[in-house]
Formats: sequence, C-alpha cells, structure tokens
Amino acid sequence: MAILDLETLLQVPLVDELFDLSPDGRWVAFSWNPTGRWELYLAPTDGREPPKPISAGPGAKFAPLWSPDGRSLLYALDLDGSERHDIWRYDRETDRHVNLTPDTPDLIEPSFAWSPDGTRIAFISDRSGPFAVYGMPADGGVAQPIFSPPFTPLEVFWSPDGRYLAVVCHTRGQDTGIFLIPVDGGPAIPVGDDSPLCAKHPAWSPGGRRLAFAAEREGVFHIALYNRETGQITWLTEGEGDRERPAWSPDGARLAWTRGRGPTTLLEVMDLESGETRTYEVECGIHSYPRFTPSGESLIFLFENPRHPPGLWALHLNDGTFCPLIQSLPPDLQDAPFVVPEEVEYPSLDGKRVPALLYRPRAEGRRPAVLYVHGGPTWLARVCWDPLVQHMVSRGWVVLAPNYRGSTGYGRAWQLANRFDLGRGDTWDVVAGADYLVREGLADPGRIAVTGASYGGYLTMTALTGFPDRWAAGSAVVPFLNWFTEYANEREDLRHWDRENFGDPEKDRDRFYERSPFFFLDRIQAPVQLICGANDPRCPASESIQARDALLAMGKTCDFVLYPDEGHSFLKRENLLDSRKRRVEFLARYLEG
Repeated sequence: MAILDLETLLQVPLVDELFDLSPDGRWVAFSWNPTGRWELYLAPTDGREPPKPISAGPGAKFAPLWSPDGRSLLYALDLDGSERHDIWRYDRETDRHVNLTPDTPDLIEPSFAWSPDGTRIAFISDRSGPFAVYGMPADGGVAQPIFSPPFTPLEVFWSPDGRYLAVVCHTRGQDTGIFLIPVDGGPAIPVGDDSPLCAKHPAWSPGGRRLAFAAEREGVFHIALYNRETGQITWLTEGEGDRERPAWSPDGARLAWTRGRGPTTLLEVMDLESGETRTYEVECGIHSYPRFTPSGESLIFLFENPRHPPGLWALHLNDGTFCPLIQSLPPDLQDAPFVVPEEVEYPSLDGKRVPALLYRPRAEGRRPAVLYVHGGPTWLARVCWDPLVQHMVSRGWVVLAPNYRGSTGYGRAWQLANRFDLGRGDTWDVVAGADYLVREGLADPGRIAVTGASYGGYLTMTALTGFPDRWAAGSAVVPFLNWFTEYANEREDLRHWDRENFGDPEKDRDRFYERSPFFFLDRIQAPVQLICGANDPRCPASESIQARDALLAMGKTCDFVLYPDEGHSFLKRENLLDSRKRRVEFLARYLEG
C-alpha cells in the first residue's frame, strides 16, 4: 500500500460546521478554506453553480448568519487565533463589509442572533467582566446588557415574535441549561420545572410558541418540546443514542435531528402528528446540523467520514436520495485507500471497559503503533475525516483512538466517570490501550507512541510521566501540564468548568499537584515533542514553555515548536501543514528508526 501524502491530504478543503440558509432558500452561506484561509462562501442550494467567495483579507471568518430580509450576513472574524472575535456585517447589495464591534478588546463568542425585524443583534461577550448577553443596533453602536447570569452563556437564539431570547448557559458540573429571557425586561425563565433541565440546542417553532431542544433523560439526550404559554414539556424520543440539534420544518409539522450511535451519527425526521420517525444515512459517519429548506422538501446538513471531508449535503425527503452540494475531495483522491476504523473495546487498568476506534494497516504482524488521544475531555473520537490518522495508517502504523472515561457519546455515566478524577482514570484508559494492542499481537511493544491535542495533549503527558516504560515517544499539541498555572492563566469561563469538574487549587491542592505532569517530568524516559500557539487562550503557550525548559535542564530530549501567529486551533494552512508534518516526522524517528 502506497503512503498517502500528508501534505496532499491536509490541503483538501473543509467546510466549517456553522452554516446558514438564506430566508428564500436559494443560497447557503458557509466558511470554507480552499485557499488555505477560512473565508465565507455562497453556494446555490440547487447545486447548479460553484461556490463563490464573499470575503477576503486577514483573519478567519466563521458562523455566517442571514438577516431576516436576506440582504445581509453577520459573521465572526478571528485575526490571530486568540478567539477575540469581532462581529462583521456583509451587505450583499453594496458588497460592503463593516466591523460592528471595532476597537473592542473583549472576547465575543461566535454565536449571535438577529431580531425578527432585523433592527437589533444579540451577542455574548465578556466586555464587562463575566460573560453576558448584550444587544445592539444591527448597524453597530452602543451595546446594552440584556442578561447577566451567574454562569457562562454559550449560545443565543431570538424568538420569531421578537419577545424572548433562548440562551444556553453552563450551569453545574458539565451540564448546560436553557433560559428564556424577556427582551423588554423580566426574570429569566428556566426550561424545566423548578430548575433548568440539563439541556442544549434550542430551536424555536415557526410561530415561536414552542421550543424544541435536546435534554438529558435517563442518561442520554432526547428531543423534547417546551410550550412557552403553559411551561409544559413533552418528550418526543426514547431509547438508546443521543438525539441532538433539532430543526423545524417551515410548516411546523416535522422535526429533524441527529441521533448518535457511539462514534457515528445519522439523521432522523419525525412527523409530529403521527409520531412516525424515519432514519436517513449517507453512509457510516457523522451527520450534523440538519436544516430544512423553506419548501420543506429537503434537508441541508454537514457530513463527513474517513472517505469524505466535511462538506454540505442535501437530502431530498420525497425519495430519500442524497446529493453533495460541496465536493471537496479532488478526483485523484476519490479512490484512495482510506481506512474506516472498527469499533473495539478493552479493559482499562482498573477493569472498566473502554470503547475505542481501531485503524488497522494492511501490513500484518506487530507494527509500530500510536495511541491517538482526543481532546475535550467532553468530546469523543469519531468516524470522521482525519488526514493525520490516514497518513499514519498508510505508513503501516496501527492507530488506536480511545474514548476514555469522560468521553461523550456513550451515556451520561461514562461522560462523568472522570469528574474530579481528571488525569488518573482517563490516563489508565489510554495506557491500557497500548497494552491491548500488544496483547492482541497488533503492536511491537518497543514501538508505541502517544499523541493528542489540548486535553489529549495533557493525557499524553500524564501517560508519559505516569507510565514511562510504555512509550517510544510522545507528542503533545497545545497541552497544559500544570493545573496551578493553567487555572491561574485561563479565562473565567474555563476556570468555572475546572472548579465544577476538578476542584479548587487551594482546597484541593494535593489533587492539583498529583495530576500535574509538570511536577513529574523527571520520570519521562521517551523523547517528547511540544507544539503550541502563542495566542492560545485555552492552554497558554507558557504551559509548554515551562515544560520545555524543565525537560532540557534535566538533559531529556524535547522537540519544541511555537507558532507566534496561532491560538488553540491552528487557522493558517501553512502552520497546520508544518505542525502535522513535524508531528509525524518526530514520531517516525522513534517508531521507524
């Protein structure tokens, strides 16, 4: 099997998950990177014309949102990866782009909402300290606070009658709740009984009388309806699998959503009168963000799997056929030997069963192997497009992506299984993955590496320090290593999550120390690589810098790369290419050398 060229794979364009349909249904606006920069594009929903760019210039543009009259688009612009977005407005008739939040050093979330009459915008910012919901005129100007909760707001949605905002907020632990905020004043109304349900993804019905949402019930997320007039909640789904991202048909007669099956998802559409639910699936992979077209005849959604990069697709509901709207995969890769992972399960060091994705190379026998650790931790390894994994497998490496305790997609109990135990049980799950590969005869025990990004980078370092004899090398991308300095230097919303799920650095000092791999770097036996971005607001580069300095002072091997113009997620293709190539070359030095 020929090695898949990593640079070629990394240059395949990706469609970002946040897209929007025009009110007349003729156009879809989305963020795409065929030039190596994240720009905004418009594409006709009938697929008869190629996408055309509508933005250019510095920074990455995301989250386009149509105005009610279809003339304008809002979008978020991130200049340097710091996540300090500005809100811009694009006028299609004049082809002008205007910054609505100039000279504002605050962090603005890429979630905002138009008022139904198009005169106002609601958005989330930390400009006065804690994050809050603000409103401002749609042409810019002074922003006024609308809702200042005691916890972090994440998303905002304006009701069709203009009277309420549905706001998703962090509440306790890892939960989020939905609050209805009267725009003209009045107390916040939690969607729930006496307190908010653990809920997310609110979607207003066409008239605004009902709110569909996903909420936790019996350990998984189900779709429910909230009656705004009576406060009554009606549950629509039951059984296994998380249902998420509900979307209304224009006539209010149907709802679409996604249903999870561990590391994959599919689409479901329910007729609300009959209760009949139909299931749709392009093929095994990830279906997300379904939206009905204004005619109600089709769904537009995002789909990806190991053979298809993230792209926009249409589902024609009358005959159940699918049509790709954005073809990102070049012709010379159409028949490439991409590997689809198999779902496996193995015992952790304490006996808990750990689900994982196993990518097998075509070569047989004991191979070099990589433990590929996802971030989050409330996320999961999915059956998705991942050029780095496909390149590694084509080199003959076995790749195992564990969905360690703390991962989503396998029920609430598993998601919360590492709460206040971060860095211990989940580390065991990663290390046990290496033992599983050896036990199954898949991996050479002397040639196993571990790598991950963000929280996956943290677990890379806890695995290297806690179980040093297992690894030939480790590469940690945008990691944190010291709970004390991470807590002190991160944003307040991230600090809140840490308090709710790990503890307080004063009250829980022993735990903060014991779970910080920075204090145990002397135990490391394998060469280490640290990759970071100077503008990272989540895992500051100082975390990697202090670890590099300590490792080098101990005489240990440490490859260090700092990108001065990047943040937590690398936005520039040249940096993404360079960092991924460095990562593979570093691992190959010790797995193939």
